[in-house]
Amino acid sequence: MPNITQIDRAMTINDIVAQHPETAGVFHRFGLDTCCGGGVSVRDAAQRHGLDVEMLLEALRDVL
Repeated sequence: MPNITQIDRAMTINDIVAQHPETAGVFHRFGLDTCCGGGVSVRDAAQRHGLDVEMLLEALRDVL
């Protein structure tokens, strides 16, 4: 089994997509910007968009 970097709420969207490009679709599905707005943490992005951060993290981890 490959060693997968743990994704957590403090990581930025840009860092996650850079390490795991397959997560870009999840961010898009949740309406989160993976380009210009990707410099914010998952926690902050979820908060700004009224999303459940745990649900977002679960969806990201599911694609890994």
